[in-house]
Amino acid sequence: MTRLRGGATAAVRTGLAVFAAMALVTGCEGLEEGASPTGSGAAAPAQDGRAVSPLKNPDGTKPGLAPLTSETDEAAGRKLIETLRTKGRGPKAGYDRDEFGYAWMDTADGVPLARNGCDTRNDLLQRDGQSLRFRSGSDCVVIAMTLHDPYTGTTIEWRKQKATEVQIDHVVPLSYSWQMGASRWSEDKREQLANDPLNLIPAEGRANSSKGDSGPASWLPPNKQIRCAYAVRFTQVALKYELAVTAPDRQMMLEQCGG
Repeated sequence: MTRLRGGATAAVRTGLAVFAAMALVTGCEGLEEGASPTGSGAAAPAQDGRAVSPLKNPDGTKPGLAPLTSETDEAAGRKLIETLRTKGRGPKAGYDRDEFGYAWMDTADGVPLARNGCDTRNDLLQRDGQSLRFRSGSDCVVIAMTLHDPYTGTTIEWRKQKATEVQIDHVVPLSYSWQMGASRWSEDKREQLANDPLNLIPAEGRANSSKGDSGPASWLPPNKQIRCAYAVRFTQVALKYELAVTAPDRQMMLEQCGG
């Protein structure tokens, strides 16, 4: 887990304890920003047997985002969400993407996959993509792959020539985090959030662009089957980085897991 500066609040400590307990109970199995319509996504529903439940993927290094389908898992998700602190959004003044480091840096210390010689974006394409093809002479730069997109439930045959058909979503948007307290963080901690695989999911570009910096109260993945899992992942990131969420966001996340 990333080492964060400052003492954790009681609520955060409780949430992290719940988070760790759930990981033990459930086990450990298993792009560039900008809008562009998806022209090569297949109409068939995504069928990715590798996708892992967020409850079984506490560090974000395993692929995909599998639905939470059992009542037991939904109850575990609600219990985790209930530990979140709430507050209103602060001002967006001063926010800039560069405040979180340059895009997809490989040098954000304290997160998985850092300093492995491959930038964050390509790390995530390799984590979630299948049938990977690499640029000639490289074992890093992905130029083609099949992506089972959890947000839309579709399968995308992606080629680098149309790069923005797949974008890397920050589950907790950077602007959202800025308004919820990241404006007061150290540069190192902001770089960690921006490059932490726990907070990153490759998804259809059009769906990601529609999200913007929305929280769950105003944006959820179009694929309804994945919404509880998305809420749990949003919660995991917020707890790890000691972020509050808005009260409407917390309530919406609870509702997605049957609360």
